[in-house]
Amino acid sequence: MIAPTGTAVAEEAVVDRLLAAISEDRLRAAARAVTGIPSPTGREAPLARFLADRLAAAGFAATAQHIDEFQANAVGRLRGSGGGEDLMLYAPIDTLTTGEEAIDVPWIGERLRPDMLPVARDEGAFVSGLGASNPKGHAACILVLAEALGEVRPELAGDVVVAFGAGGMPTNAVNAPGYPQRANTGQGVGCSFLLERGWYTDHAVIAKPGDLVAHEEVGLAWFEVTVLGVHTYVGSRHRMPYRNPIVTAAEVVTRLERWLADYPVRHRTPTAAPQGVIGSIAGGWERMLAVTPALCRLRLDIRVAPGTTPLQVKRELAGFVEELGRDLDVDLGVEMVLAVPATHTPPDAPIVQRTVAAWEQTNGRPHEPIPDNSGATDANILRARGIPTARVGMPKVTSERFAVDFARGMNTVDVRAMRRLCEVLARTTIATTREES
Repeated sequence: MIAPTGTAVAEEAVVDRLLAAISEDRLRAAARAVTGIPSPTGREAPLARFLADRLAAAGFAATAQHIDEFQANAVGRLRGSGGGEDLMLYAPIDTLTTGEEAIDVPWIGERLRPDMLPVARDEGAFVSGLGASNPKGHAACILVLAEALGEVRPELAGDVVVAFGAGGMPTNAVNAPGYPQRANTGQGVGCSFLLERGWYTDHAVIAKPGDLVAHEEVGLAWFEVTVLGVHTYVGSRHRMPYRNPIVTAAEVVTRLERWLADYPVRHRTPTAAPQGVIGSIAGGWERMLAVTPALCRLRLDIRVAPGTTPLQVKRELAGFVEELGRDLDVDLGVEMVLAVPATHTPPDAPIVQRTVAAWEQTNGRPHEPIPDNSGATDANILRARGIPTARVGMPKVTSERFAVDFARGMNTVDVRAMRRLCEVLARTTIATTREES
């Protein structure tokens, strides 16, 4: 057996001091604090200011970085000696839904459950509330680790940058009073703004769900499929040309859904099984049901596998839609309305290797990548801007006390899993920033 080096012993001692400062009670309090501050996409500024204040109190040079009056990142730097490489610990802070009944209902369900509200609740080992796991439980882990770094003040060669990004969810602007009028409030806008303002590092780790270390992930492309028809009046249906695009769209949707179900088979990689869904249908005037529209619009999200470009996906979809239009004898159109390419960090990159080693030491077993992933994060923004990035996070909660659907999984965090994630992040941070260049 090879004895640990002096450097390894010193690093382990620093990690032990950090972990002694990171208790489950402290993590629970942090999860409750961030969950209790509403931060739907576009309105993250109050939470960003809270996080910036906490970073400043921990000794970081910190600021709430405003994009506009409603939306802001929080970012801070703990300086090293300058002889090493810098690491960014990153988490987004916006929630996919708003917690406002007038906006979320009925699309989220017939009512807002308690876990869908920005109100933190203790449930045994869990904290629940809107976004309590994704993304806020992950952000809380980074916050508590940052505070522990400020207390322990280990000797670091490189800087530790802690960043909490606005607009990390796959959404455009919320169309409601009190939200930005900009369309680009999601899709990684906060992360892009952060980097544009000079907060670059040599490496990054993003904390997002998944009990694994990922070195690559899917991108996403949004498409609009238009179905043409005839604008007419119910009283003239039997007297004039009639082709209701809403009716035709029903067949288009059925065929598209079958095509999307087969899409992952054609694009599976060792790490990804990119999925697609039809997320929206629009057609006609709800105020005037006596007439048919001349057009029905479908919008869909198709995930883009590493090694595939959004344009390749567009051409594949367009070919299918063209054939479908001929089969149905209808004019169909396809436009790509959003694209975030897939990204890749080499698996032998130092940040990936260090994060894997930290995961294995924390969990006491070899790391095995989880296949068939289809989730995209701001890691795509970080990697696309040239920062080698690893993604690591917590598994989705399981409990005999409550059923876990998609929303419950987003809105419930296990404090015990938070402690394990903090250990992975702490080990990665020390291994990265204590090393001289």
